[in-house]
Amino acid sequence: MLKKLYHYLLSLWAYLYYGRPSRQLIVVGVTGTKGKSTTCRFIASVLEAGGFKVGLLSTVEFQVAEKRWLNKRKMTMLGRGEIHKMLRDMVRAGCQYAVVETSSEGILQYRHKFLNYDIAVFTNLGTEHSERHGGFENLKQDKGKLFAALSKNRKNINGQEIKKVIVVNGDDINAQYYLNFPATEKVIFHQSDYDPKFKINIVGDFNIPNVLAAIAVGRSQNISEEKIKQGIGDVKLIEGRMEFIDEGQLFKVVVDYAHEPMSLSALFDSLNNLKAPSSKLIAIIGSDGGGRDKGKRAKMGEIAGKLCDIVIITDVNCFDEDPKQIAEMLAVGARQAGKQEGKNLFIEVDRRQAIAMAIRLAESNDVVAITAKGTEPCMVVAGDKKLSWDDREVARAAIKTLKY
Repeated sequence: MLKKLYHYLLSLWAYLYYGRPSRQLIVVGVTGTKGKSTTCRFIASVLEAGGFKVGLLSTVEFQVAEKRWLNKRKMTMLGRGEIHKMLRDMVRAGCQYAVVETSSEGILQYRHKFLNYDIAVFTNLGTEHSERHGGFENLKQDKGKLFAALSKNRKNINGQEIKKVIVVNGDDINAQYYLNFPATEKVIFHQSDYDPKFKINIVGDFNIPNVLAAIAVGRSQNISEEKIKQGIGDVKLIEGRMEFIDEGQLFKVVVDYAHEPMSLSALFDSLNNLKAPSSKLIAIIGSDGGGRDKGKRAKMGEIAGKLCDIVIITDVNCFDEDPKQIAEMLAVGARQAGKQEGKNLFIEVDRRQAIAMAIRLAESNDVVAITAKGTEPCMVVAGDKKLSWDDREVARAAIKTLKY
């Protein structure tokens, strides 16, 4: 209880100290299990195409008006008052909107407090982090706090009252729960609503719901269809999300943040559709340590075992857990899916060596998927020691050792 009070008071102090900046911005909160960072980027791009200055805080990146930089903090929602400081910087830069990726962990630590949300977006909901919340229902309800916050404050900017908007992915079975909260306007979208006139310039059909959420936000803010279309098309890369690494190799290498069952399934399905039927999909998978979401590990191994031709299991961030034990929990699922060690299943806890192995095994037209870290700037090992890291650079270095 004291810890919760500490986090609450810290958020209140930061809100007041930095001049209540969220009162001067239209704040868009995006929550869910997968696709949050990509949805945030599409929303920001649509708002920019509509002529607005935008700020953004996500797992991938930060933005204050024209300035953008990678998030190297290894956290989605910044702590110790930094969110409110960033919002103040946005106000000073002339931003009208702030797009904030809102994680369940951030909500648990009251980092969402006093952000005065105006638009709440729900992408989807899986079981990831449910253990941290004491069960799936608690996880669902904690994410609902973002939506409950909409009606708790009225906001007036430049003499205009800001309407409250809820945007929900109707293809998720939990959609109705988030639609039950009060708002001025509620929008529900389905993947079947997608219109090809909104051209997506990044790979993966799993991005369609992310785009539909951004379209809904744009329409709610009275942005024209032509400008929305422009904003969608302007997004050509999300760093560490389905990011292709090209060093002239004869096969494809993709770095992606997918680190739980829903995102792994979507990624592997997309890559199987991308590659030739005769080529292989080689996947590097792993799971965070620290006792986090142990229940997902076997399922992740099973998904990789079913959808990939070769599975290499490695470390992600072991914290104080034994990385070999983590890998073994994933391997159980891969074996159940029919994979055999030494043939199409390998355990190599040294991540650099695992990436090098995948690159060596790849042949012409194959696809190598390096999952679970994306743009994460470090690996966390025992004793909370952080080792500088970048999957993309490690992959590039491994490719450059090949001789054709």
